[in-house]
Amino acid sequence: MSINRLTQFHEDPVIIAWWQARLGTALTWCTPGRRRTALAIAAVVAGVIRPVREMGRADDLPVPSDWLGLASLVLALFAILWLVYQAAAHFRSLPASVRRHPQISLHLLYWGGLALLWLTVPTAGAWRELLLGIAIIFPYLIWRCGYLLLSGQYGRAASTRFVDQLIPLWPAFGGSNTPYGKGLDYLSKCEARSDEELARSQLAGIKLVILGLLWDAAMTLMERTFYGPENAIPRLDQLVAQGGQAPFLASWASLYCELVWQVLRHAAHGHMIIGTLRLFGFNVFRNTYKPLLSESILEFWNRYYYYFKELMANFFFLPTFTQLGTRLRNWPRLRLLAAVFAAAFVGNMYYHLLNMETLVAQGYVFEAVYTLRSRFFYCFLLAIGIYVSMRRQQSRGGKPLAAGHLARIGRIFGVWTFFALIFIWNVRSSTPFLARVEFFLSLFGFA
Repeated sequence: MSINRLTQFHEDPVIIAWWQARLGTALTWCTPGRRRTALAIAAVVAGVIRPVREMGRADDLPVPSDWLGLASLVLALFAILWLVYQAAAHFRSLPASVRRHPQISLHLLYWGGLALLWLTVPTAGAWRELLLGIAIIFPYLIWRCGYLLLSGQYGRAASTRFVDQLIPLWPAFGGSNTPYGKGLDYLSKCEARSDEELARSQLAGIKLVILGLLWDAAMTLMERTFYGPENAIPRLDQLVAQGGQAPFLASWASLYCELVWQVLRHAAHGHMIIGTLRLFGFNVFRNTYKPLLSESILEFWNRYYYYFKELMANFFFLPTFTQLGTRLRNWPRLRLLAAVFAAAFVGNMYYHLLNMETLVAQGYVFEAVYTLRSRFFYCFLLAIGIYVSMRRQQSRGGKPLAAGHLARIGRIFGVWTFFALIFIWNVRSSTPFLARVEFFLSLFGFA
């Protein structure tokens, strides 16, 4: 068997036919309805476990802690999701202002709840504990609700069932505040409808699970080979903390190692989630797909964290680009620049502000923003890089890039260097902004 056939076994007709022959009865029994039912039941369980677990981690805050309070929180969260589903299913009946700006309306409701929290004392009673619990949990759900409202805006939510919508709303297959697999619309589009499609999807899922385990093993190998107090290359967060005093060669080596590490981390985590979805017949796109082979900044952005990129594109880039279509008709470059900054800068920062839900829920918004000050600069550089990359792509007019192995290696190395350098301001560390600047300058002999 050739290497290509081995690595692409999920697309081999012989292997697909063998899989069907071995699991024919099981594949026939696992109809789309039954698979959805299993995931919906698992979603209900996840919708109970996650709030209980999160409240257990916030035991120093006035949040629901007894069984009655936790049960009320779970029921309240499911009730909110049901109301959002009703709003999406009856989208045309909503007020005109909400129909025009459904995403803004959703986020304003959340911030309105936060404002109510800030204006009341912690001893206000059980209702405030419940509201605080909702405020801490809802950032996990808000983008998923956004996809549901987007489905209603396009008239597709009315034909769906609430139990099916629970699958992406409370994903039992895992994920972060970023919805892997987006909403039910995208999942349905990628859903297997026949035994052959299900077999193909499951084999693709098995491949991703195997790759996820391999990348996790590669991370362990990096830890034992490169990182650690007795090894030659310290972690980037340790070097950044040294500012201009960091060793020159070790700093450059750590930059590129950190980039590889981050890619492996995203790939290992995302492959397991997408692999699980594929096993259930949703043959959705990978979250991470060979970003280290990207030949442009834009291509890396698309491949590195696909579902985060999609979130930024759907909720920030496309709305901004569309709204500015008439106002900046004669300034297409400015229109593109505004849309890119809306996604990679404004949307990126806002997303990570919501991720600091505990600080925000307590009213420490300025403290949360201050904590993100280094990421502010990272997002700024990222937006500039993406815009320049998009403009260069447009200027080529569809012409292919320069051929040749050396030219390709040079482009790939340039992409690696860009993302490795800007990650100085994104690596998790308590190091202040100016110390990161000193570290950056020391890489070029200026500090």
